[in-house]
Amino acid sequence: MNTIAFIGLGNMGGPMAANLVKAGFEVRAFDLSQAAQDTAKANGCEVAFSAQEAATDADFIISMLPAGKHVRGLYIEDDAPLFDVIKRGALVIDCSTIDGDTARSVAADGEKLGIGFVDAPVSGGVGGAQAATLTFIVGGSVAEFRQAKPVLEAMGKNIFHAGDHGAGQVAKACNNMLLSILMAGTCEAINMGIKNGLDPAVLSEIMKQSSGGNWALNVYNPYPGVMENAPASKNYQGGFQVDLMIKDLGLAMDISQQSASAVPMGSAARSLFTLHKAKGNGKLDFSSLMKFYQDKEGES
Repeated sequence: MNTIAFIGLGNMGGPMAANLVKAGFEVRAFDLSQAAQDTAKANGCEVAFSAQEAATDADFIISMLPAGKHVRGLYIEDDAPLFDVIKRGALVIDCSTIDGDTARSVAADGEKLGIGFVDAPVSGGVGGAQAATLTFIVGGSVAEFRQAKPVLEAMGKNIFHAGDHGAGQVAKACNNMLLSILMAGTCEAINMGIKNGLDPAVLSEIMKQSSGGNWALNVYNPYPGVMENAPASKNYQGGFQVDLMIKDLGLAMDISQQSASAVPMGSAARSLFTLHKAKGNGKLDFSSLMKFYQDKEGES
């Protein structure tokens, strides 16, 4: 069975690594957090003392990091970059959500060394990571996609080949920009209904079964108590933080400027989430934008 190095064991990476162990892979894991390391060990991973130790002689290297600068640093720019220790023929699967330019440049540097690289950002949240039902959006060559697919299938349900290097990141940015717009619209509609005397659960069910149905409404309702397992019913804890949505919307805005794409609704959504963060809500789930509308109503 192939050996996998897994770098970055946060809310998403930890469960993903655990699912690889369940699938029979030998997983060498590393994270800067000792608590994350301890959890990985409890889940059957072999814990490494450094990213370099984890990556040495591994067949696959999976990384789940906060931003492009961290990915470039890990593989190329740090004092002991991983490209110095990764063996020829190995494949890097970077599951971070970063800019496409960084993904393409790291892939190009890896190719010079005989090391494969795909950008494979994920969708599906912490619940999807735990249940191994994530969606992976992969950018890379056809051969690299085929090489990565058996590993990704141990962690996800839907595996898409978006195109060449960087395409996974562009597709992810498009998806999350749309998600932000859908969430903002869902919050607006529910808030308006409540202000006019409607029950939020009844209104949500009506819209779910009508033309207004969408993912944010159907499976991630932003109003507390409507869906038992949604973050809204858990004080907006867990899930996908407002800070991360703003980060992804920043990537989408960069892409829009590079391609001269009109994104008025995406820009409006970014402004809404930024205002919501400014009120101290950055660490809450992004469905907490519902609170922003309720607060605005209270101010009028």
